[in-house]
Order: sequence, then structure tokens, then C-alpha cells
Amino acid sequence: MGYEKDLLILPFDHRGSLLKKLFGIENRDPSPEEAEKYSDLKYMVYEGFLKSLEEGVSKETAAILVDAQFGMKIIEDAKSKGIMVAMPTEKSGQKEFDFDEPDFKAHIQRVNPAFVKVLVRMNPEGDSKLNKRQLERLKKVSDYSHKIGKKFIFELLVPAEPKQEKEFGEKYDLELRPKLMVKIIKEIQDFGVEPDVWKLEGVSKQEDSDALVAQCKANGRTSGIITLGRGEDAEKVKEWLKVGAKSKGIIGFAVGRTVFWEPMKALNDGSISREEAIQKVSDNYKALVDLWNRERI
Repeated sequence: MGYEKDLLILPFDHRGSLLKKLFGIENRDPSPEEAEKYSDLKYMVYEGFLKSLEEGVSKETAAILVDAQFGMKIIEDAKSKGIMVAMPTEKSGQKEFDFDEPDFKAHIQRVNPAFVKVLVRMNPEGDSKLNKRQLERLKKVSDYSHKIGKKFIFELLVPAEPKQEKEFGEKYDLELRPKLMVKIIKEIQDFGVEPDVWKLEGVSKQEDSDALVAQCKANGRTSGIITLGRGEDAEKVKEWLKVGAKSKGIIGFAVGRTVFWEPMKALNDGSISREEAIQKVSDNYKALVDLWNRERI
């Protein structure tokens, strides 16, 4: 178990959130025409990723995270080119983690990725029954991933509980969230859920970064940490990556919307050409890769 090589992911597995932003789709499935258009926009992001490889990004550390619903063509092409692929297993847009496909095992086998990913919202001071239900499902996918030789990525979000938000306000991210992350990671580990890679929200202080690494590697574990972008602006993401690059144990990043959202939106509304959108995605992703490699200890 574990993963300690650098891992620099371009994630574009977004479904419900971007269908709403791009097409106003909410509480319904997209039409075949809408689904085809969204799949094509995702393919543009993939083309930007491929262009970044042409322009010097190493295929040894680069990877994509994309869903099978709108990206199966991408997944098949990437695997044929020897590109590392991660797939999500969570139902999109749900506050409580549940599987996207009822038979999650067959879904994983059908897609056959290198990495299996879950996204979970969990606060150690939140609803204990909710946390336990999620952990029971998470243990199933953790155990199965390892059984069939897939690496398991755990994307953890720790949103503020109302009382925490009231007490800390805008200081929640800086002062409280890092401590809650360490606490909930231990609870997840104690339940028997063992990620190979933790995909975590960025922190601004080196001591918080070191504390997260220490917990993820507790008791001889070899799990790596990658920093997620959370849709933040480029400057905030760069700040997080600079901190992470200086922590042994943080092995990379998974930054999506910061890289692709503006080009995707502009292509969708016709304000830029496809070639321009592809180049912008490539430039944005490569800039983060170059930053990571410069700052790496």
C-alpha cells in the first residue's frame, strides 16, 4: 500500500456542478445533445493536457482524473497512450458519500483505471451517524481497490459546521480546518480505511502541512498527499503548492477548475476558438507543474 512518487493530476471529473453552470441543468439528466456537448468540452481539456505533454510535462508524473459518464472516450485514449488515469466512484453533488453506480465493483472493473477516487465531506465534530455511514461505504471501496491492485485516492473536504463557522468565520481555513483534518484522518485510518493517496485541501502554514504528513504516514504508512485546488484563484493555489512542495510526503497536486474553467466557459460561449482553449489549458497546467518542480525539496 501507499504511493510516494510525485503525482500531478489534472482533474476534470466534475459533473453536476458544471452542468448547472454551463447549461443551467439542475435536478434532471442532461439531454443527449447536452451530454454530447459537455463530453466534447471535456475532450478539449484532455487535448490541453496532451499538448502540455508535447510541451515538456513528464508523462511519468502526470495523470488525469475524469468520469466515465462523460469521459469514457478520454479514458480509453489515455490508457492506450500509457497515461495514468483516475476515476471517481462517488455520486455527484451529494453531501453524503454514496456510490455513483450501485455495483461499484463492476464499474471499477469496466473502466479499469490506475487509481480509484472517492470524494467525501467529513468533519470530526459533525453528525457522528452520518460519518459512520460514510465510513462503512468507504471501507468497502478501500478494501476492494486494494484487493484488485488499484491505488485508492481519498479526496477529503472538511466543511465548517455552523458553530465552527460562527466562531471562526473567515479564519476557519487558516486556524481550525488543518487541526480538524488531522483529527478526521486518524478516525478514518482507525476505521480501517487506508488510502494510498490523500487528496487534501491546501494549508498555508508549514507546521500544518507537516502535521498532515505525520498523520497520513502514522505507524509506518507510506501514503502520499496531493493538494487539491478547490476552485481557488491561481495565486491561492500557487501559495498552497509552494508550501506542499517543501514537505516531504506531499507528492503533488490535483488542480482542475483553476486550470480549465475559464477556457471551457469561453469555448462554450464562443468567445475563443478551440485551439485557443486547448492552449490555455496546456499553459495553465504546465505552469503549475513547472512551479511544483521548481519548489520541490
